Amino acid sequence: MLSVAPLLTDLYQLTMAHVYFENGMNDTAVFELAVRRLPPGRRFLVAAGLEQAIDYLEQLCFSAADLEFLGAMGTFPRTFLDHLADLRFTGSVHAMPEGTPFFANEPVLRVTAPIAEAQLVESRLLNIIHFQTLIASKAVRCVLAADGRHLVDFGMRRAHEADAALYAARAAYLAGFDGTATVEAGRRFGMALFGTMAHSFIEAHDREEEAFRHFVTSRPESATLLIDTYDTRRAAHRVVALARELESRGLPPAIRSVRIDSGDLAAEARAVRDILDLGGFRQIQILLSGGLDEYSIEKLVRAGVPVDAFGVGTSLDVSDDAPTLDMAYKLQEYAGRPRRKLSSGKVSLPGPKQVFRECDSYGKSAGDQITLDGEQAGGRPLLCEVMRAGRRIAERPQLEQIRGYCARELKALPQVLRDLSEVHEPLPYSVEISRKLTELVARMDAAGD
Repeated sequence: MLSVAPLLTDLYQLTMAHVYFENGMNDTAVFELAVRRLPPGRRFLVAAGLEQAIDYLEQLCFSAADLEFLGAMGTFPRTFLDHLADLRFTGSVHAMPEGTPFFANEPVLRVTAPIAEAQLVESRLLNIIHFQTLIASKAVRCVLAADGRHLVDFGMRRAHEADAALYAARAAYLAGFDGTATVEAGRRFGMALFGTMAHSFIEAHDREEEAFRHFVTSRPESATLLIDTYDTRRAAHRVVALARELESRGLPPAIRSVRIDSGDLAAEARAVRDILDLGGFRQIQILLSGGLDEYSIEKLVRAGVPVDAFGVGTSLDVSDDAPTLDMAYKLQEYAGRPRRKLSSGKVSLPGPKQVFRECDSYGKSAGDQITLDGEQAGGRPLLCEVMRAGRRIAERPQLEQIRGYCARELKALPQVLRDLSEVHEPLPYSVEISRKLTELVARMDAAGD
């Protein structure tokens, strides 16, 4: 795991830190992390990854091996390497709690620290926050589409290596998934684990019913049987026969559910539900998987297909319809002066900022306002101080707490934001820029800053 590796960064972070060091530039800087624009089809995003970002900042240090490697490059003087040997993150961090829905140009995280420290952590912070926010935002869409049905992360084998598999499982869980098939994620994050069987297990037996019997006998704690290897409906009849056999022998029910992974999922699920019900086993649930995303889930749910759970893999763990976010980490203030980027298409809002969210009389989110930090506005501030002097200042929240918070925040969103239909501009939710922030922009533009 590379969660706190200081060399997991872009080279230019180190070269800039070197130049700052050589020129005695050590004043306080404020950087903010935000998404410039939402991907097509997204009405909001969900903040995630803050806990791993804090861990990274708290543990940041250069080992002897790290410094030996940098020294061997021949481009950094010994005085700078000695400086890095003592470097720790000493700044403060304000951030939206994980699970918070947010919108374009709203700062998700704000770092205040000596400029070399604040600059040096840019690449890794973006790496952490970008990925988990990307996956949580995709997962939430599946949660909304499933309308209360269970969801399981099946995406490890398609994830972009080990860390991606683990943190995709975490991000999906905080967004509302019920668990994962990735065992290490269950161990590390304390989430529920779910598993069925592979088609190869069925094929390894001479007869399908023998495979079912072996599995249920060895795994009597509520098994899930994969029934689409050969003929889904015939397999469903075999499940009924096996369940009756177990019942006749006085054994406790062992078949919790069946999984269908291919074919016309709607038609097969309806047929299988009829077979199970007519056989007297209404309690056996149906899990669907196989290339599912939020759109196919929504279609199945709206069609009234009898399904109790969905396994979502590839589309979740790579966020296939929106695999990147236009996320940036930009300097907002240095040495007490507001700073602003004016590059075409990438203009930033200057100064340290806060985001306020107002609610209507029904408790629904009614609109946001981006303000200067310290400016008063209606509603509740979304960015909270989470680190001070390089240390976490609040107790680490449990993943279950984050998950519950996210569920409440989603419920508070107006229905127009919860729909998966095509987004039409303007976004049907107000994100305003405060008067004082607007005036600051005008003054800087007039001064040519």
